[in-house]
Amino acid sequence: MFEFNLPDLGEGVAEGEVLTWHVSPGDAVTEDQVLAEVETDKAAVDVPSPVDGVVQELHAEVGEMVQTGEVLITIDEAGDAEADDAAAGSADNAESAEATTEAVADDAASETTAADASDQSDASTADGRVFASPSVRRLAREKGVDIAAVDGSGPGGRVTEGDVEAATASAGETADSDDGPTSVVSEASDDGDGPTTAVSQVDDADTDDGNAVKSAVRSVSGDGQAAASREQTLATPATRKAARELDVNIDAVPTDQTRDGQPYVDESAVRTYAETQQAAQAADAEAVSAEGGAAGTAAKAGDAGTETTAVETGDGERREPYRGVRRSIGEQMARSRREVPHATHHDQVVVSGLVEARERLAPLAEEHDVTLTYTPFVVKCVAAALDQHPVLNTALDTENEEIVYRDVHNIGVAAATDHGLVVPVVDDVDGKGLVELADEINDLVGRARERDIERSEMQGGTFTVTNFGAIGGEYASPIINVPETAILGIGALKERPVAEDGEVVAKPTLPLSLAIDHRVIDGADAARFVNTLKEYLADPTRLLLE
Repeated sequence: MFEFNLPDLGEGVAEGEVLTWHVSPGDAVTEDQVLAEVETDKAAVDVPSPVDGVVQELHAEVGEMVQTGEVLITIDEAGDAEADDAAAGSADNAESAEATTEAVADDAASETTAADASDQSDASTADGRVFASPSVRRLAREKGVDIAAVDGSGPGGRVTEGDVEAATASAGETADSDDGPTSVVSEASDDGDGPTTAVSQVDDADTDDGNAVKSAVRSVSGDGQAAASREQTLATPATRKAARELDVNIDAVPTDQTRDGQPYVDESAVRTYAETQQAAQAADAEAVSAEGGAAGTAAKAGDAGTETTAVETGDGERREPYRGVRRSIGEQMARSRREVPHATHHDQVVVSGLVEARERLAPLAEEHDVTLTYTPFVVKCVAAALDQHPVLNTALDTENEEIVYRDVHNIGVAAATDHGLVVPVVDDVDGKGLVELADEINDLVGRARERDIERSEMQGGTFTVTNFGAIGGEYASPIINVPETAILGIGALKERPVAEDGEVVAKPTLPLSLAIDHRVIDGADAARFVNTLKEYLADPTRLLLE
């Protein structure tokens, strides 16, 4: 029997909600066949089968939350009996070889053999399997790489595409090398900072590029003394939210729990750690207060703000789980409002030229089976304006205290869906024409509404555009999609009264709401950007000069 654990669905993601099962007990499945659809963060992802076999048991119901590393499904593989016989034969041969070795080898050689055997055992699963996704297995087959011989650098020793590529590149060197495995301990503790516990053994090629060493060090679950050196910690979104609210570095929380080989922290551990820190701070504050300071009062006031309030349910009211996409959106919005000082610049532009340009080009786009809306025009104009005002195409790296200026214009297009707000990202807007841009936006938004979009297609944005005018609004104060530093809201495009040559006439106008991160962008910068954008929107043919 093969117990398939829920794989790592994204950086730091510790759980997923089962949306749909595509198989039932008794169904025959093949490798790469989709078993279930699982939602995490803002994306619904397909979970494929890593083996051929027959489904024996589903370990989660639709709507149930499953932790990363927990058993999702049990599959009875074809040929298990033969595999068991082969394993038994291998065990007999191993015992015979071990007895012979012990009879002829000295004590030092015996110790070396035992250590090697232990390392090999640690590097594999209990049934000899290697953790890898179907796409990685396909890549290994294409490259002619024995995936069982590849040391995984992913969570829990999972083999990644980079591991397969590294194994391919170093195949010749590995074959010619007579050197034994290099201990991770010596690599991790050269600077005296890392823990000195033996983790695993890696070959020279892996040590050179550092991937295996870093992975092995990260995989140390550690105790409280090693927690501060963790590079990654698994935790549920609710736990991460609690850590942010309590101003706790989740990588510093002591834990002896693991999920899929990675350190795992739950909410109770975060709160216990926070209480310990607060108690120490309170003691310091009281000492200062005794000398005439007011720090103790401030500390108590800060503690009161972290309490949560339960809401009672009355007659005729109902409850639904706050999780999945809705909780992810809430946490992202709360983080943005908590961390970013928002300032919003409102303006309005007459867009007669934009309306005329779309009316002329829409029939030509239809010849390419593409529906041309106003959104591609706006996105293209935004990219041109960003080129002249690069401070709005930035990210704020608070950890290193640096403003990161982006060279590319990857524009996120917010889309309202039945399951919440999602933001697909259109990469390299400058390098695409209107028809190509329109086709890509239509495809991304359509698949986002059908929950058929990849997580990677909603990452890497440098600026976001949200069109609340499609629902009928005019002005708003959009929330910045951190770590970006600006977001543009578009109101409803319609005729409004405009003063022209001393007369009031009806003109097609477009309301604009630009929210900025005031830590990075000044109000004057925002106004200049909007003025440039208005010039492009009023006459999109100006784009031909770019």
